[in-house]
Amino acid sequence: MPVIAPLPASAPTPASGLDAPRDAADGTMAEGTTVDFLTETYRAHYRALLGLAALLLDDIASCEDVVQEAFIRVHSARSRVREPEKTLAYLRQTVVNLSRSTLRRRILGSKLLSKPMPDAASAEEGAYAQLERADLIRAMRGLQRRQREVLVLRYFADMTEAEVAKTLGISAGSVKAYGSRGIAALRVAMEAAR
Repeated sequence: MPVIAPLPASAPTPASGLDAPRDAADGTMAEGTTVDFLTETYRAHYRALLGLAALLLDDIASCEDVVQEAFIRVHSARSRVREPEKTLAYLRQTVVNLSRSTLRRRILGSKLLSKPMPDAASAEEGAYAQLERADLIRAMRGLQRRQREVLVLRYFADMTEAEVAKTLGISAGSVKAYGSRGIAALRVAMEAAR
């Protein structure tokens, strides 16, 4: 697991976090999400959130960093989370937003540095499957950002339309529209790749 980086300058420092109201008896927040609840949420949903980040990013280290940062941000804002059942939705939204930020930084980096070619697998290791996967990834990258996000959350993360809408902050109708347009664009791109 990666080392958790220090909080950004805009986040409250640990000293200022101590000024928040606490229940003296058990050390939890008077309102909002408790540290124990966040620990249980981490244990139950870390792998699923890591999988979500992996569908939006392309390397495991960045995915782990994004998920860790999401939990740090939820922990820092736990006194503002009034309904613990919304914690997972907040975490998903944070993972998506942090993944977007990571991708923006990569785009800037790719303009400055050329990217080396990845190692190709041997024919015995399923070259045909890898070519199809590469075509799919290329086609996904060619989609509009919202279409790609909807398809990844809906079909790879296996979220319902309502969950996708909530995570992305858009209506369920928009999820359907972006999804159908994205599938149509993927179909065209995959046919062109053959």
